[in-house]
Amino acid sequence: MSHNAELIAVGTELLLGNIANTDAQMLSQGLSALGINVYYHTVVGDNPQRLRKAVELAKSRADIIITTGGLGPTCDDLTKNVLAECFGKKLVRHEESQRRIEEYFAALGRIPTENNAQQAMLPEGCTVLSNDWGTAPGVAFEVDGVCVVMLPGPPRECRAMFEHRAAPYLRRFAGGDILSRTLRLFGVGEAAVEQLLREKMNAMTNPTLAPYAKEGEVELRITAKAGSREEAQSLIAPVEEELRGALGPLVYGADVPSLEAVVLELLKKHGRTLGCAESCTGGLIAKRMTDLPGASAVFRGGVVSYATQVKHTVLGVPEELLEEYGAVSDPAARSMAQGAREVLGCDLAVSATGVAGPEADERGNPVGLIFVALSAPEGTWVRRIQAGGIRERARTLAASHAFDLIRRYLEGLPLELEELTL
Repeated sequence: MSHNAELIAVGTELLLGNIANTDAQMLSQGLSALGINVYYHTVVGDNPQRLRKAVELAKSRADIIITTGGLGPTCDDLTKNVLAECFGKKLVRHEESQRRIEEYFAALGRIPTENNAQQAMLPEGCTVLSNDWGTAPGVAFEVDGVCVVMLPGPPRECRAMFEHRAAPYLRRFAGGDILSRTLRLFGVGEAAVEQLLREKMNAMTNPTLAPYAKEGEVELRITAKAGSREEAQSLIAPVEEELRGALGPLVYGADVPSLEAVVLELLKKHGRTLGCAESCTGGLIAKRMTDLPGASAVFRGGVVSYATQVKHTVLGVPEELLEEYGAVSDPAARSMAQGAREVLGCDLAVSATGVAGPEADERGNPVGLIFVALSAPEGTWVRRIQAGGIRERARTLAASHAFDLIRRYLEGLPLELEELTL
């Protein structure tokens, strides 16, 4: 039997936009892995009347209700009271929870206040989900065919409570395994991918295939539902193989965190070091690289040569080249990468120079025109891109193109971008 869940997040701060509802994303992913459908997300403020209405609506369309937030000690933490009322349950003191709260505060050298003790008042007959990551215990119970789970709101507590307490409790409702595999593409737009795969996506039922656009990238998520993880994997594998065959080097990985993370592993694998020379990206390539743990093993450093004079004095770009072609040009990008490789003493170096905007440069080069180069022992290659007129998007794309050049070089792939054909 398939089960449907609704998530209700309680907290006025969510409605005001003061904090993001990251709990909902985490819970949806976890419930999907259990084979439990999530059809509705609801956010309601710290108001008992509105929360009561949200719960009554959820009861009419879901057989699992999971709440987050509103379990704390203050007067606006009203989730337990309202849920107990909606399901006809009294609140009673749970002695074990009371003891754990007292021990928690004793460890901090503090004495719990009376409102802290209210957190130990729980719906009669419920399953208590002990909280080893905070003071508010979670709650689970079933009434008239509806399962209710209440979890604390702070993301650190909510994640741990779901993984270690709620998920084992909910496993009885699992309807098989739902497994996803995400292929990540760079160098092609969502529209082109959708056009290529539209007929296939429309015909698929299990597994399903869906594209998701990111900045300069596309994700293709293959999702299968089966009786076991192994069966789901066997459904996904042939679809992934077919997609890789159709998309070729545009696919830079599956279930990988980022393009730069793939590059880092390739640099380690091949024993190569990397440096960079940046103009329009202003250090973004170096930042994205050094954000990764372990980057120091392969990344030598970078030069932010924003001014034309720095390109000459630090990177050794000839003045006559800059005068003839300009700082935003194929020859300049080529010379910058070569100079960075020499100055930094690295095996590979990338460069980026372009017009990030908001206006064209003095030579009339349009906003968004960028040249990215890769210098290696065998030679230097340049990629010309037109990133459009949004400054931050242009910088992000320039950095990503630099990483794509490195990735393709290390994998022995063509450095030119492919065009999709039906």
